[in-house]
Amino acid sequence: MSRQYETVIGLEVHVELATKTKIFCSCSTQFGGAPNTHTCPVCTGMPGSLPVLNKQVVEYAVAVGLATNCKITQNCKFDRKNYFYPDNPQNYQISQLYYPICRNGEIEIETEAGKKTVGIHEIHMEEDAGKLIHDEWEDCSLVDFNRSGVPLIEIVSEPDMRSSEEVIAYLDKLRLIIQYLGASDCKLQEGSMRADVNLSIREVGQKEFGTRTEMKNLNSFKAIKRAIEGERERQIDLLEEGKKVIQETRRWDDNKECSYAMRSKEDAQDYRYFPEPDLVPIVISDEWLNEIKEKQPELRAEKIARYKKEYDIPDYDIDIITGSKKLADIFEATIAICKKPKKVSNWLMVETMRLLKDHNMEAQDISFSPQNLAKLIELTEAGTINSSVAKEVFEVIFKEDIDPDQYVEEKGLKSVNDEGALRTTIEEIVAANPQSVEDYRNGKQKAIGFLVGQTMKAMQGKADPGMINKILKELL
Repeated sequence: MSRQYETVIGLEVHVELATKTKIFCSCSTQFGGAPNTHTCPVCTGMPGSLPVLNKQVVEYAVAVGLATNCKITQNCKFDRKNYFYPDNPQNYQISQLYYPICRNGEIEIETEAGKKTVGIHEIHMEEDAGKLIHDEWEDCSLVDFNRSGVPLIEIVSEPDMRSSEEVIAYLDKLRLIIQYLGASDCKLQEGSMRADVNLSIREVGQKEFGTRTEMKNLNSFKAIKRAIEGERERQIDLLEEGKKVIQETRRWDDNKECSYAMRSKEDAQDYRYFPEPDLVPIVISDEWLNEIKEKQPELRAEKIARYKKEYDIPDYDIDIITGSKKLADIFEATIAICKKPKKVSNWLMVETMRLLKDHNMEAQDISFSPQNLAKLIELTEAGTINSSVAKEVFEVIFKEDIDPDQYVEEKGLKSVNDEGALRTTIEEIVAANPQSVEDYRNGKQKAIGFLVGQTMKAMQGKADPGMINKILKELL
């Protein structure tokens, strides 16, 4: 390959909003219901049914727009996007084309190459379609309309990204912003955050964009990265062979690590957009906009700055904890109870992260309460249980969120704090292990570790190793 190419990438990110009901009806948005049980005449497109806008959808959309530095369109409306797919019961989608609710925003990302600003062309509200389920055994396709009418925002970036690393940084930043706002859980594996990748290539130094393709509904960061790299190479190979890139929609097959054409890429005129006749325009008053602004929570950048000022914990811990809204919430709630930020940080950074990895879980899947973590820290700090027992108890808290006070009492796990009884046991251990005593006195420091272990075994793990070590050194 003699010529050098530059990749140009823009994203369309679909985010399912965290409302309890759908955008235009009162059906549940809960994930995982039996097929076609969260439906009604409105979301299944029955003739004569009329949509009614969910106010919370507007507020979430505005909140995301404010957090991404967008200009809010205070007078906006919905439009009909006409197309036929089997999972689209109305044969049209209610969306926004002419007056999207948010426009002209930007967010700053950071990669190994440095910081960069990615523009946001617009954010618009729309309804989701249903879901097609392909049954290979019966050689047919089934439709589940539970997702039909679930509220979406579509975040359309400018074509400002030049690599898969920048794309992942942008998506990660966007996901954190939305999670901190509480507007969506952004679970890619459940489809509540999905990305369409628009990608073209051009020779380095060329001003005009190349012909772009769109890859639809990618729902993991790994798949997105592989799809970008694969499509980039495919387009370069075409140009090197003297062929043209065709503007089309493609589907990425992550198992085969290749994409294939689905259909020619539609333009806006192909959808025959026109104003939605069944919904009135949306007017966002200054008062309503100010109310939403006042409700905006502390986002990650602000939280990082505050943690550095208020808590004596390493910057690395701060980056990891604030990298998940769930971890940050647990951290702050636990500190509010036990007032020990470093201890809380240690439990989250070591044992919690270990158990998340062991169980292949995300931080947002944590189910234990700050109250029980705080109780465990208090038990450990008071010497009621030793560190080994504390780790054992925490594993049960992590899985079942048990009350550590009650669990320690029921299982008889309290440490033996009677120094007289402990000293007697240690004296017996010392007398039974003269060689270890001699080794220690001859400068072999590891020998004392053996004596500590023997004492812990004799005490059935219910003694404080620090106290054992102290008594041993006094005796030796």
